[in-house]
Amino acid sequence: MKEIKIGLILMLVFCATLLSAQFPEVDNNLDYKVKAFLEENVHNWRDMNIPVGDGRILYDLIIQNGYTNALEIGTSTGHSAIWMAWALSKTGGKLITIEINKERWLKAKANFRKAGVDKFVDARLGDAHDLVPALQGKYDFVFCDADKYWFRNYFIAMDPKLKTGGCFTAHNTAMRIAGIHEYLEYVEKQSHYETTLDEKSRMGISISYKRAEKSNKN
Repeated sequence: MKEIKIGLILMLVFCATLLSAQFPEVDNNLDYKVKAFLEENVHNWRDMNIPVGDGRILYDLIIQNGYTNALEIGTSTGHSAIWMAWALSKTGGKLITIEINKERWLKAKANFRKAGVDKFVDARLGDAHDLVPALQGKYDFVFCDADKYWFRNYFIAMDPKLKTGGCFTAHNTAMRIAGIHEYLEYVEKQSHYETTLDEKSRMGISISYKRAEKSNKN
């Protein structure tokens, strides 16, 4: 029995250490608040939210490239948006995030306030099929995690609005479900983009960097 208890303690310590390694270093009050909120809710992100490791991938992409104008298609209850808003708080940027379900949208807004990132998030309620094509301005980062069969359409709608050097990411690309294969086949043929799949993500994140504006030949 004593050996079992020791084994459980060691396992808990290992899991805590592994989890802690997925979070960036903190150096200000907002960092401490966001990290504490994410750690406290690490096992509560259901309802189509991303895992912690994928949140860190999005955070790093924004930080490393200095992105400031970000869009998320599919908020759910806000886990991925919190990671992106946290990164944008450091680059001086802001996130627009779109959710079709009012209950999830309200929960996400509450989570943004609790995490301390609400001023970095413009949370919009509505159908992304309509809202995305109607968006004005230019963006340098997009995270697509809504209806998979519409990924290709979201990409086409955002391509002219994405700055050169910007990045279009899509979630669940390791899953062979309707829409994913068609999306990847399309985006990988776009000669003005360079697309890779992040191998650290179990669920799959495709990362497409826009290297130039689309030519008439594409």
